[in-house]
Amino acid sequence: MSGHSRWSQIKRKKGKTDVQRGKLFSKILREITVAARHGGGDPKVNMRLKAATETARAANMPQENVKRAIQKGTGELPGESYEEIAYEGYAPGGVAVMVRVLTDNRNRTASEIRHVFEKHGGHMGASGAVAWMFERKGVIRVDADKIGEDDLLGVALDAGAADLRRVEKSFEITTAPGEMDAVRAALERRAVPVVEAEVTFVPQSTVRVEGKDAPAVLRLIEALEELDDVQSVYANYDITDEILEAISAA
Repeated sequence: MSGHSRWSQIKRKKGKTDVQRGKLFSKILREITVAARHGGGDPKVNMRLKAATETARAANMPQENVKRAIQKGTGELPGESYEEIAYEGYAPGGVAVMVRVLTDNRNRTASEIRHVFEKHGGHMGASGAVAWMFERKGVIRVDADKIGEDDLLGVALDAGAADLRRVEKSFEITTAPGEMDAVRAALERRAVPVVEAEVTFVPQSTVRVEGKDAPAVLRLIEALEELDDVQSVYANYDITDEILEAISAA
């Protein structure tokens, strides 16, 4: 997962165009609507909604947009009905890929995802083909320049974290999904600078990717992420920082 996380950080540094920002807002609003539909409109008791609204705040989304998306989910305003589906497949080099979507048209979305896989040298698999390779976990990222590892380790473990490791200029804290909010709250009470917190799928093992397969894998992942219905993409590739930087500069 280190390669996947690192590439995400590199992309964030490059910034977002207005079009990309609009697409990000659309995905966040869709997640808020579905979260509110399934768990109610109160973020204090709906952890999925809380996570989505925090993502919206981090993206500087207007609060009015968030409010309308919640009202669409609770039925106070009319809105689309989305189906949550996971698609699975393989990228070049044997990399396992999971794609989580929220769609109002299953057939259209399946066709688009299959086309992207095939166009970029991968192929879709049946349900369950790669899901067993991933484990659902909470991941919290902390600015490593703002706190020492020993100090952070003590706070994180006392709060219920499972693991901590350094990735470039960040510390990554791993938790059980249900423990992430408690660990994050404990960090914030101690003024620990949390950069990002999310419940994600972490691969149990990774595949080292080099040569021509490396840019091909990244192109496939990015093409999937560009699809309107795709909320998130998870993959178990491991690409060295040197290769990632070279691809970014190309």
